[in-house]
Amino acid sequence: MATNTSLQNVVLSSIPARELKRLGPNLESVSLTFGEILYQPGDRISHVYFPTNCLISLLTVVDKRRSLEVGMVGNEGMAGMPFILGVGVSGVRALVQGGGAALRMEAASFRTEFGRNHGLQQALHRYTYALMAQISQTAACNRFHGAEQRLARWLLMTRDRVHSERFALTHAFLAHMLGLRREGVTEAASALKRRGLIEYTRGQIRINSSRGLAAASCSCYEIVNQVFRRAQIRVN
Repeated sequence: MATNTSLQNVVLSSIPARELKRLGPNLESVSLTFGEILYQPGDRISHVYFPTNCLISLLTVVDKRRSLEVGMVGNEGMAGMPFILGVGVSGVRALVQGGGAALRMEAASFRTEFGRNHGLQQALHRYTYALMAQISQTAACNRFHGAEQRLARWLLMTRDRVHSERFALTHAFLAHMLGLRREGVTEAASALKRRGLIEYTRGQIRINSSRGLAAASCSCYEIVNQVFRRAQIRVN
């Protein structure tokens, strides 16, 4: 594993060089594809993933047809967080929302390294705190805020993690992520488009004004960003 690859992940880049070097032989570069499922609820976690330029959605599964995104993991974090709490089984579906590169580590190697690597422990304890705040704030947002505000928040959070103003998305996929009917997503996206904040064509969305989108979003976007800053984790 090349050191400059690991430095593209914020958790890994925060680890002292000597401890990061010890992780190196156990980290494998992988390419994740859009729509790939890394874990299902109840699955044993065989690997943990440190995204470098991909995006992973964490979804709570309601039944065979319905699920709802409760969190997202970009290069600021790690997928497979139950291991931090001593549990090797996933409680959510981990779905690749944006394809790209990641570093992964086998579960057994990670368990060993986490037990002895103080820098890794500190980095992931901070990230656990921030991710828990993101998940709880997302739950409140899904309950109390309107579709337009939620869509604006979601687009900004995605933008921050893929580091691009343009990304591949369909209204059907957004409905799945936000727990809305497809018609509700179309209405919310049309409202943002009329205001000149976004553009979209079939399968593609482009953010025209991040500042305007932030104004259209609910307070949840900034609340979560404040938590990440408090935890000293860089997101955008």
